[in-house]
Amino acid sequence: MNIDTLILIFASTVAAATPLILAALGVLVNERAGVLNLGVEGMMLVGAVTAFGVGVTSGSLFLGYVAAMSAGAAMALLFGLLTLTLQTNQVATGLALALFGVGLSAFVGQPFVGLPIERVPAVPIPLLADIPVLGPALFRYDLLVYLSIALYAAVSWFLYRSAAGLRLRAIGEAPGVAHSLGYPVVRIRYLAVMFGGATSGLAGAYLSTALTPMWVEGMSAGRGWIVLALVVFATWRPLRVLLGAYLFGGVTVLQLHAQGLGVDVPSEFLSMLPYLATIVVLVLICRNPKTILLNQPASLGRSFHPDG
Repeated sequence: MNIDTLILIFASTVAAATPLILAALGVLVNERAGVLNLGVEGMMLVGAVTAFGVGVTSGSLFLGYVAAMSAGAAMALLFGLLTLTLQTNQVATGLALALFGVGLSAFVGQPFVGLPIERVPAVPIPLLADIPVLGPALFRYDLLVYLSIALYAAVSWFLYRSAAGLRLRAIGEAPGVAHSLGYPVVRIRYLAVMFGGATSGLAGAYLSTALTPMWVEGMSAGRGWIVLALVVFATWRPLRVLLGAYLFGGVTVLQLHAQGLGVDVPSEFLSMLPYLATIVVLVLICRNPKTILLNQPASLGRSFHPDG
């Protein structure tokens, strides 16, 4: 295995991790607010087909990304109306949203199957991209890769360095107490849920315009469920979300490159690796109840009504 192959694998890992980072950071924020939305898979697929459709018809990937974020936020708003206003069960509603998104994206995406779209271009960072070995490995990605790192920094600052982030975490821990102190619990939860929907839509857009620039029904391939597991794996901490996403991205890329590297393993087993890794990690974490509860918002998944 030469250095060019290693750089290719590393770059592929970063690209594979990017949609996981984008979606997981949004999920982290809305779970920190105490809301459990299991509809990530559906929101990612709706974002993917929206970005692809708008990008193909308008010729503008920027408009496609804006539309994808709007579509994801609209899906999340629907979830919020049902769970935060009408007080439906968050788990059941999230599962319904995931199934709805899968079906809606398949229906809307029928005219776009087989159509080409221009891949999101790489944006090499001047001077740094020319450094031997490190340049191709670290500084020659598209804007969404850089945005995922910036989003991590922004979410970390918001949660732990801002007054608004402190209020959001307080609502996730004790919404009743936060309400008694005058915090608009429901409004903040709405904003958190819509932020998670927007980032999930953006993650889906990355799938259909950058990672694999095409529209295929069900192209998220379970990544939405991996995102939900990733947030638990990270114990609701942004840095662990980032590192965990690269870990899962590496496993995904490994199964794509293994046979090319001469590893004699059935392709079906290699395809199972990302999901097998997810299960193994969750089992290891759940062995210790104190570990799984570390940093978990106390009110996660529980309904709250100001008059309740």
